[in-house]
Amino acid sequence: MKKLKSVLVIALVVMMAFVSCTKDEESSDSAGTRSAASNKNINIATASVGGAYYAVGQEIANLVNKYADGLTMAPEVTAGAVENPRLVDQGDADFGITNANFAYAGVRGEDPYQKVLNISALANMHPSVFHIITLESSNIHSIADLKGAKIAVGPAGGGTMPILENVLSLYGLSVDDITPSYLSYDDGFTQLSDGNVDVALALSGYPASSVMQISTQKAIRFIEVTEEDMAKLSEMYPYYNTIMVPGEVYNLDADARAVGIANVLFCNNDIDEETVYQVCKAVFDNLDEFAENNATAEQIDPDALADTAIDLHPGAARYYAERNQ
Repeated sequence: MKKLKSVLVIALVVMMAFVSCTKDEESSDSAGTRSAASNKNINIATASVGGAYYAVGQEIANLVNKYADGLTMAPEVTAGAVENPRLVDQGDADFGITNANFAYAGVRGEDPYQKVLNISALANMHPSVFHIITLESSNIHSIADLKGAKIAVGPAGGGTMPILENVLSLYGLSVDDITPSYLSYDDGFTQLSDGNVDVALALSGYPASSVMQISTQKAIRFIEVTEEDMAKLSEMYPYYNTIMVPGEVYNLDADARAVGIANVLFCNNDIDEETVYQVCKAVFDNLDEFAENNATAEQIDPDALADTAIDLHPGAARYYAERNQ
């Protein structure tokens, strides 16, 4: 009996030692990078349901679930481009989508962020277009004419205000020179149609549904940034570029020159290389299917995927190195 008890005690000690070692290994791993196994269930921060980010994120998740062995991704509803870098930095989301300017500010700890964020890029995605729209009957023809205007600037905390501030500064203006109304895009363009505001803004891929709706009811004008001023803007802020919006999209008389800003697919730096590589491979090896299922994805340039405003994650860099062989 004593011998049996001794054997049981020894077995118990061995088992406890094994558990302790396992926990030590897990603790050590979590202090460094998160392993592929712990990322079997992953998520992606998008925006509100019905928005472009959510639809894009949903299709990214679909492709990962279909083509990446051992990974299951789910889209998460969030407040959008400003919040997503914070969520990913804090580990509340694994992947996210944001505008390039917020990614750029995040890795530098610049406004609207109070610290350097622990994020890196997977890919340069579709562009967002800064729509500055007025009615054709308006006396507003240029950015300089915005002085004193009532402008529906989009929702508070959205992506339009930083771009508007940058554009206005080119003309010696600031937000103090306008009367902003913080409305959703749909409400803002309804107010424009009703004559309650002079201008409405939207930051979206084209066609933007709110702009499409008003363009089918009334003649509109796209307020452009001149070619010269676009060059100045791009020099000061490397994440901006020129987007030519085809006139037929919004029933315009001609194509419109607009400020464009790339959207970035990004992740927490601590996600392991293999997981990020598999996500890239699942999504970008299947761009045709992506575009087939999501109209916004048609605007992704396969030759510019690696041209991101922030550094690539090692898993993404590995993917592009293989892709370019």
